[in-house]
Amino acid sequence: MTQFINSKEALVVEAIDGLLRGSGGRLARLDGYPHIKVVLRTDWDRSKVAIVSGGGSGHEPAHAGFVGQGMLTAAVCGDVFASPSVDAVLAAILSVTGKAGCLLIVKNYTGDRLNFGLAAERARAFGLAVNMVIVDDDVALPDLPQARGVAGTLFVHKIAGALAEAGENLEAVTAAAKRVIDGVVSIGMSLDTCTIPGSPKDERIRPGHAELGLGIHGEAGAEQVSFKDARQAMEAVIGRLAPRMKPGPHVALLNNLGGATHLEMSVLAEELARSSIAGQIRWIIGPAAMMTSLDMQGFSLSMLPLSKEAETALLAPVVPWAWPGLSSFGRVEILPLPDGLTPIQPMPSANAAKRELIKTCCDILIAAEADLNALDARAGDGDTGSTLATAARALVAALDRLPLADLTQLYRAVGMELSQTMGGSSGVLLAIFFTAAGDASAGGKDWISALAAGLDRIRQVGGAGPGDRTMVDALMPALAALPEGLGAAAVAARKGADATGSMKKAKAGRASYISQDRLAGINDPGAEAVARLFERLHKARHVGEAAE
Repeated sequence: MTQFINSKEALVVEAIDGLLRGSGGRLARLDGYPHIKVVLRTDWDRSKVAIVSGGGSGHEPAHAGFVGQGMLTAAVCGDVFASPSVDAVLAAILSVTGKAGCLLIVKNYTGDRLNFGLAAERARAFGLAVNMVIVDDDVALPDLPQARGVAGTLFVHKIAGALAEAGENLEAVTAAAKRVIDGVVSIGMSLDTCTIPGSPKDERIRPGHAELGLGIHGEAGAEQVSFKDARQAMEAVIGRLAPRMKPGPHVALLNNLGGATHLEMSVLAEELARSSIAGQIRWIIGPAAMMTSLDMQGFSLSMLPLSKEAETALLAPVVPWAWPGLSSFGRVEILPLPDGLTPIQPMPSANAAKRELIKTCCDILIAAEADLNALDARAGDGDTGSTLATAARALVAALDRLPLADLTQLYRAVGMELSQTMGGSSGVLLAIFFTAAGDASAGGKDWISALAAGLDRIRQVGGAGPGDRTMVDALMPALAALPEGLGAAAVAARKGADATGSMKKAKAGRASYISQDRLAGINDPGAEAVARLFERLHKARHVGEAAE
């Protein structure tokens, strides 16, 4: 996989310098590159307990991204997924520790335990007070004698950092950190493995599966489970966490492992709100990328029992940009639409033939969703099928409240429904199309002429005409042939849609931004949708006859 790096050898040191250049001078690094990679505060008051953490790189923004007032005093960075050296850890301790002492927060991996532990011993030989806590929040492997430390470590960073900032002594900060470790539980799930710079990608996750309980260094998870959707994924994660959670209210930390999109993470947050443990969640941190595993397309969920001490410390202000903060986890607030935008619902009326016609049209578009998306991905942004299918599903859901017996009001009602449910320019144009058709019908035009009037209106508004490589190229000939029957309309629509495949340049729509070589031989997806609609309606002739 191609990545924006220069070399794997220089990756971490260049990334650290890039981070420091945007810190406004509040962060610095120790000399000693490349062996000693330590990021530390420039405003540190040695009269307070220093909080030091770190580990292998590749988990950004952890650990250097959490250095700053209210969290870490220093972060010790190793190479990608590799523990930093004893000397690097010792350098960090000696640089930030005064009489108040230092707390080392270490994730439970052998390399980290050994290197941080030996550095602590050497620091104590210098006469410094150094305590160390080991975070073991991962519940993926319950029979493992020493559980791994994963994203729950961030709770320890924040709470210990807040207490140190408030002036608590080393023993109090250490005891609070241990209470957090005793209560926090975490587990992760991913759809793909991470890409380690300079190494071939491990393709171990089978298609249609996700890995549950995987670590943050690309190591295999506890098991591979079948994957269906976000809801099932969240249920699987909570199924492992819930038995290990303590009674009472909790704080949730929803962590992006690096490669999940913001949209995916927000959907996962919504599924968390619908889950069996939602009632125990008072606050949430995220969803955000906090303890990542390079570009892993996954997430982790950490749960911490909520004590007054933890709540106060988590709410304390911090400077590090990477900390998302604590947000209340509650219901979705809904405000009324402004005056004039609340739709006036037409009086519903029944007409079995028109109901069946609309239902059939919608079913055709829903069935074509994947094909149209694939076509659009080659000539646009890949969402034509989804846009049309979303509108179709909304229309099916609205059938019982449509004025099916009044064609004029039906056109207008469909236009209103599409304006509310269908996104993009196509949604606006089709809303205009049906609204204009309703106006023409009210003026006495028959149903075909009314549709033709709707087409004229969208041509005026949208600016597209025949030959511009849009749905007009299929819809215009189809409506012109419609007086001869659905068969003729279907043939005309297909001819128009196929003609768009030989048009070298789109003059309207998203495809107008695409180069000619990418458009060659590809039908416009909007025109293809029109052609498929008429073709499938022609096959269901009895439905088409009902429309006439």
